[in-house]
Parts: sequence; C-alpha cells; structure tokens
Amino acid sequence: MKATRLFVLILSAILIAAASMVPSAFAKSTHLTYSIFFPPTHGQCLAGMDWAKEIEQATGGKVKITVFPGGTLTKANQCYDGVVKGISDIGMSCFAYTRGRFPVMEALDLPLGYPSGLAATRVANTFYETFTPTELEDVKVLYLHAHGPGLLHTKKPVRTLADLENMKIRSTGLSAKVVEALGAIPVAMPQGDTYESLQKGVVEGTFGPIEVLKGWRQAEVVKATTDCNTVGYTTAMFVVMNKKKWDALPPEIQQIFTDTSRKWIDVHGRSWDKGDQEGREYTTSLGNEILPLDKEEGLKWKAKVRPIIDAYIDSAAANKLDGKKYVDMLIHAIDAQK
Repeated sequence: MKATRLFVLILSAILIAAASMVPSAFAKSTHLTYSIFFPPTHGQCLAGMDWAKEIEQATGGKVKITVFPGGTLTKANQCYDGVVKGISDIGMSCFAYTRGRFPVMEALDLPLGYPSGLAATRVANTFYETFTPTELEDVKVLYLHAHGPGLLHTKKPVRTLADLENMKIRSTGLSAKVVEALGAIPVAMPQGDTYESLQKGVVEGTFGPIEVLKGWRQAEVVKATTDCNTVGYTTAMFVVMNKKKWDALPPEIQQIFTDTSRKWIDVHGRSWDKGDQEGREYTTSLGNEILPLDKEEGLKWKAKVRPIIDAYIDSAAANKLDGKKYVDMLIHAIDAQK
C-alpha cells in the first residue's frame, strides 16, 4: 500500500509539473473582437459570423470571437486602422474606403469586366498572394473577398451615356472614377448612407453589385438597373487581424485560422453570387427594370473607362510600382475564371 501511495504521489507531481509548462494560450481561452461594417443580416456579415464560429469550434473553444456588425465598433473607413491600433482584433471592410492608402490593392477595383463574385474573390486572393504588397505589412491578412460586377442602379432609367450625363451617382474608390469617365458626377459615401441619400434625392443613383438592391434594400429607392457588365468593376474587401494578437497565438491555433480562412474564400464568393441572384429577383419583384446595354453601347462604355486603367498604370509607375504587371496579371486571372 505504501508503495502504491508513493507511486500515485509521484505520478501526480509529474502531471502537475507538466501542466504548469503548458502555454497559457492553451490553458485559457483567447477572446477576440471582430468589427464588420455590413449590417447583421447581410450575407457577408453572416459569412463572417460563421467563420468566427468555425474558428471557435475548430480550436475547441480556445479562441472565442465576439462580432460587432454594422460598424458599431469601428466605422467602415476606420476599420483597418482600428485593427492596427487594437481597437478591434479583427476587421472586415473595403480597401476603397481609405482611398490612396493601398495603391497596389487599388488595381483590383479597376473596371476589368469581372464576371461574378466568386471569380472576383478568387482573383483578389491570388493577386494578394502573388504580390504581397508592403502596404499590408502592419496587419495579418487572413483572406480577401470581392463582390460581383458593379452595375448602375438609378431612380430613372439609363440606357445610354447621354441618359447618364451629369447625374449624381454614389460611388467609392475607383468606382468614382468610373462614374466620372462615364459623364456623371461621383458622390463618395459608404453603403450605409446610400439608402437615405437615394430616398432624399441627394444622389440619383449608385454603382454597386446587384446584391445591394436586397442586401441594403436599395431596390426600394431606385427604379432601374443598367446591366453595364462590360465595365464590371469590383470592390475588394479585407479580413485582417492585429499583428500582435496574431503573433501571440500558438502555431497550432494559427494554422486553424489559416486553414479556415482559406476555406472561407469560396464561402464569401458564393455568398456574393447568391446575393446577386436574390437582388435581381427582389428588384424585379418590386417592378423595377433591368436594362441590358446593346453591344454597340457596351463598347462605348468600355472605351470611356479604358483611360482609368491607363491612368492607374501611369500613377503606379510614378510611385515605382509595376502597374502594368498588376493589370496584366488581373486580366489573365479574370479570363481564367470565365
């Protein structure tokens, strides 16, 4: 009995000593905050919430993530800096909301004729992985996603460039340049302000994927969508993490973040396409028109926006960036997705 008791005491001492050497990251849960600018019912917010739940489950509860949707923790244009400064540990927003901050990533938003949200999302991640620009070195990039082709949604029908002339159109980032090139007047504002601005007549239309007509309820305050897919641009969005918080995670937990994020690229891409289909169905159910451009008119729109692409290449070169290489890579990657 004495020998058995001594063995148990020694074994207990060994187990206690081993437990004391386990890193605190495993002994306690890591609590993280996640700022998302989309409203809580939006498909992209729901996808982000599902990602957070997947991380929690895959880590066995070692990581717990509290999501703050609708810009309640940091506004859309403050989200990136909020992550850098640690206001939130993780953030999702658009590169375009801080125009000029991300000169390499701006290439993604050019009107290059993206065919779908899944294609745009895959291209965005391939682009980042190919060039890993230094402008994103102050965060850990988890993954990117991007909406389907940006189209024109207006309070009155637009069938030609003449119809669009001098109309006030909500836009962001490079889409503002698209609006200007097409002869309209760009008005910069985030999606969250667009519904009220359309309702009150502050703007006469908006550029965005057709999913906004349901996801942001904008079909209620427009009458028509011009399907100008020949100038289909996207808006690239980031999901990034505070670097110190990332570095504090054990390698095994980091790998779970990496693997889950890789899987969620297509989750978001397919969610964008689902949202586009729902937006199309919703707007037509309200009696709104969808107006395709005929071939000749489509070529006119494409010619109007080409100088934007050339200007980006020139401005990138002035900043010692290879804009032509970025554009050529994107065109090839987009074609590969068609």
